[in-house]
Amino acid sequence: MTYSKAGVDIEKKAISAKKIISSFTFTRNGLGKPIKLPFHFTGLVDFGNFALTLCTDGVGSKILVAKALNKWDTIGIDCIAMNVNDTICVGAEPISFVDYLAVEYPDAKIAYEIGKGLSEGARQARISIVGGETAILPEIVNCLDLSGSCLGFVKKEEIITGKKIKVGDEIIGLGSTGIHSNGLTLARKVFENSNISYHDKLPYLSLPLGKILLEPTKIYVREIMEVLKKYRKKISGLANITGGGLRNIPRLKKKVKYVIDSPIKPHKIFELIQDYGKISDKEMYQTFNMGMGFCIICRKDITDEILNTLKDYYQKEGKKFGKKIEVKIVGRVEEGVGVTLPSLGISFKKAKC
Repeated sequence: MTYSKAGVDIEKKAISAKKIISSFTFTRNGLGKPIKLPFHFTGLVDFGNFALTLCTDGVGSKILVAKALNKWDTIGIDCIAMNVNDTICVGAEPISFVDYLAVEYPDAKIAYEIGKGLSEGARQARISIVGGETAILPEIVNCLDLSGSCLGFVKKEEIITGKKIKVGDEIIGLGSTGIHSNGLTLARKVFENSNISYHDKLPYLSLPLGKILLEPTKIYVREIMEVLKKYRKKISGLANITGGGLRNIPRLKKKVKYVIDSPIKPHKIFELIQDYGKISDKEMYQTFNMGMGFCIICRKDITDEILNTLKDYYQKEGKKFGKKIEVKIVGRVEEGVGVTLPSLGISFKKAKC
């Protein structure tokens, strides 16, 4: 089984995205002029001494798991997380958010439960939800869709683009809380083909399958802001590991090689998806986060201090915001191109897009 056979072709998606972008012919000048950073995790515009960031993302087919379990109170956290985790990849602080909910028909109870998740996600990310839209689309939507957009800001001289990444830098991995909010189409198809119910409790899982899949996406805002406050000048890149897996890292800078020689151990859910779906290691690492939800690329002389800052943060604050998060040096930057995982013989020459 592959992501493409499950219905999601990331190569065709990248081509479509490039086609859309190529059709854009008008841009502002002066205040609001775009700051060119193609195919990065968020867009930026000039706002005087600052840059404003703007990105958009959604929950995807994780919604179908929520529907199957009739459990709607956490997907709002995922919606916030998918956006704010992209925002911080340029060193920006997310500040506000708007949501978009498209439904087949309005259901006040479901809307309230989704709102609870959005509110909790906003609390974790320290952002304000300032507006939104609910669209009733019975001829288009047969369940619902949840997405949103996030606004952030950063001083222009403090933008982290990835251009300063150099050979010798080290890569710090921050653990994920589970599958997060990507690759669910493949995961759902695997378990469906294996006649496994979301209510089944599989080997090595502490909860029924559906609840494991619904575990909210980790929000990394607070700890990354803490690290940036102390070490921004020596951080050369930040990457959100979502759809595309390890192929997200070369989006930062293409003319170096990212060697992941000490990866975070994947969660058991990934092992089960791979075993039941007979999926190759390469496909797994270009579809799922595989245990690492975010990474920091920094100068080698500051790695230990950043690790200590993160470990202190998780010891003091981690219990308030979810599961224990593993943090470790997962690799380094070398001469070459792409990203590689030597222990499994995996190599990707191209970035996600």
